[in-house]
Amino acid sequence: MKIVFLIILFSLLQSSCISVDTITRRQSLRDGDVIFSEGKRFAFGFFSLGVSKLRYVGIWYAQIPEQTVVWVANRDRPVNDTSGLINFSSRGNLCVYASVNGTESLWSTNVSDRISEPTLVARLSDLGNLVLLDSVTGRGFWESFDHPTDTFLPFMKLGFTRKDGLDRFLTSWKSPGDPGSGNRTYRIDRRGSPQLILYKGLTPWWRTGSWTGQRWSGVPEMTRGYIFNNSFVSNQDEVSFTYGVTDASVLTRLMVNERGHIQRFTWIARDKRWNEFWSVPKEECDYYTHCGVNGHCDPTSSETFECTCLPGFEPKIPRHWFLRDYSGGCRKKNRASICQQNDGFVKLKRAKIPDTSGTSVDMNITLKECKQSCLRNCSCVAYASAYHESKGGPTGCLTWHGDMLDTRTYLNSGQDFYIRVDAEELERWNRNGSSGKRRVVLILISLIAAVMLLMVLLFCFVKSKRHRRSSTTFAPVPVSFDFEESFKFEKDKAINRELPLFELNTIAAATSNFSSHNKLGAGGFGPVYKGVLPNGMEIAVKRLSKNSGQGMEEFKNEVKLISKLQHRNLVRILGCCVELEEKMLIYEYLPNKSLDYFIFHEEQRAELDWQKRMKIICGIARGILYLHQDSRLRIIHRDLKASNVLLDNEMIPKIADFGMARIFGGNQMEGNTNRVVGTYGYMSPEYAMEGQFSVKSDVYSFGVLILEIITGMKNNAFHEESSTLIGHIWDLWNKGEATKIIDTSMDEDTYEKSEVLKCVHIGLLCVQENASDRPDMSSVVFMLGHNAIDLPSPKHPVFTAGRNRGSENGAWLMGETGNSVNDVTLTGLQGR
Repeated sequence: MKIVFLIILFSLLQSSCISVDTITRRQSLRDGDVIFSEGKRFAFGFFSLGVSKLRYVGIWYAQIPEQTVVWVANRDRPVNDTSGLINFSSRGNLCVYASVNGTESLWSTNVSDRISEPTLVARLSDLGNLVLLDSVTGRGFWESFDHPTDTFLPFMKLGFTRKDGLDRFLTSWKSPGDPGSGNRTYRIDRRGSPQLILYKGLTPWWRTGSWTGQRWSGVPEMTRGYIFNNSFVSNQDEVSFTYGVTDASVLTRLMVNERGHIQRFTWIARDKRWNEFWSVPKEECDYYTHCGVNGHCDPTSSETFECTCLPGFEPKIPRHWFLRDYSGGCRKKNRASICQQNDGFVKLKRAKIPDTSGTSVDMNITLKECKQSCLRNCSCVAYASAYHESKGGPTGCLTWHGDMLDTRTYLNSGQDFYIRVDAEELERWNRNGSSGKRRVVLILISLIAAVMLLMVLLFCFVKSKRHRRSSTTFAPVPVSFDFEESFKFEKDKAINRELPLFELNTIAAATSNFSSHNKLGAGGFGPVYKGVLPNGMEIAVKRLSKNSGQGMEEFKNEVKLISKLQHRNLVRILGCCVELEEKMLIYEYLPNKSLDYFIFHEEQRAELDWQKRMKIICGIARGILYLHQDSRLRIIHRDLKASNVLLDNEMIPKIADFGMARIFGGNQMEGNTNRVVGTYGYMSPEYAMEGQFSVKSDVYSFGVLILEIITGMKNNAFHEESSTLIGHIWDLWNKGEATKIIDTSMDEDTYEKSEVLKCVHIGLLCVQENASDRPDMSSVVFMLGHNAIDLPSPKHPVFTAGRNRGSENGAWLMGETGNSVNDVTLTGLQGR
């Protein structure tokens, strides 16, 4: 009996789980065996991805329920089954074999010198680094940190050594289910002043900019010693970048994904999920040479385009710029003559300096000396400080001697960059700068005078207010009384600071006492009336009914939210009115009503050609992107639909109705609610069934909007063999017949089918079932604005025909409400 027990015990020790952190020279690791780092943070062994039977050897987080692989050994040569083996070769290399009797290794540490030490081991550290070393002397021979795959862990290095030529860089996976070497690489450029560049194949895609002494110039979000400690080294031995964490309990990783994004994640233990802490590229100006050679990108520009030419340059092909094609870049102005006696420099503030791969670097001179050096050299076209944020002040000199690539402006970051121009150009820029300062002074004086005048008028207004109240009467307004809520609202200082309060009598007069002739329409919230203020301004009055489901909190939420937002694709609020139990919002009047008035009506739909529809799609996308990313607040709308998109007289879309919107913190991406509100057909599945909402919930709604705009049909009122419009489109897409869904009211000669199909493709990407598969809005805006990009294949959308998900799904989309959807109880489920 003892012998049997010993045999079983020996077997257990040799197989399922090896509890130590090392593999000795005499030990093998079979498929199913795992070694753990000393603190059990990381694990090493065989693994598979998804339903694939292919087996890979790698390192992953051991205590995280969501499989997160950080390094793969045999990424391009997987084992076909579970018969793989890991052990040491006779030369001392750690190898992966396809079977126990395999002779040819699928992967090897490939140390060139023979390692004869009998105490050689492979040890997994708590940093996630697999190291080959002598267990007695501690001498190292090889480590996985020198050969990263797609993930950059704390204390790992990216860069190269000058002596042995070791180059550490990241390479993306081919796809989420295939860790093979993809076509995105992230590495330090060896030329000029060092910088990290993300490549698509051999083409630069995004770059960090040069090192400023504290951070990368093109990464304004980089913190100084808050969560991460960043370190850059450039000397005679190596050029490398590394980072650490100030709190050892923080789990973080940076990775390059197959779509060409660099993402930093942190683990939220409470929610048991990875949170995207930072990601690039995220806007047009981030992409390498978005504005072409000698072009400059400014996303905050008040001009028509975000791209302009650098001082002394002009568009090479002006007509292309009006078509928003900046690829031709800029050229020197014809009259410009450089290297004259009166040459000077125009300072560009808060800039991401141009690509430094071709710069000349001198770390031993000051910025003043750098200017003189540039003036003496006729080939020098610009200069900047090398380390403008070093602890002792700006040091070093960078000079450019050819075309300048990939510059942009930041709102609160960047550095000064000096561009060489001739005397005439310098005079013009100085004159513009002086006039700009004069304009600022005049504006300030005007504002002070206006404030003083306003105070006088306000005093007069308050003085006469009581008299007007007693002398002016209107027909009775049918309202009930709730003085408590009205009083609380008027005392809310946060509201009163944001926008003015209108009196009920003023609004009643403007709308002819809420006459039916002035009624523009009605929704679940109540009627909307057209009105005219005493000064002649036309307004739209949203009068909330008692049965709207929107109480005082939702009303205050909408007021606070929309009063803080300013974007051409968001409706502009002028004020509000709260008297007695009346709650009203006063908006700018938009003559073309809402989007659903056009796309869902036969006659009006014919007025929307493809150019107008594309303009509306792009405008809505830019508005949502502003809410998610570019506004002062991170906002999730939660009720995007055609009736909540208004159109002005130029058919520019304006997103409206923020009563159900939620404000998130800067790094918060999602939330939960027990009160699910929204519109059937537009709600994402995770929100409708589980109360989980995120920016991807709005992405889903936007995808539905795209498909409705293209087809002219409602998603939740579609009656074909598929349960929904989305299901119908998906079926035709898979048959290669997606052109059949294009609205027949559009003349085929007025649009390119490829452009329409691209929008169908983007719409299907947005309505994928899993929120993580959907693109974010910055990616959507980029895809809409670029034709020459490869879009990923969409996965099966949610709730389409032929999916065995239960009959409740179709009922949910078609508006058949109940207390439960797919056995998930929804508290306060409200369809509108």
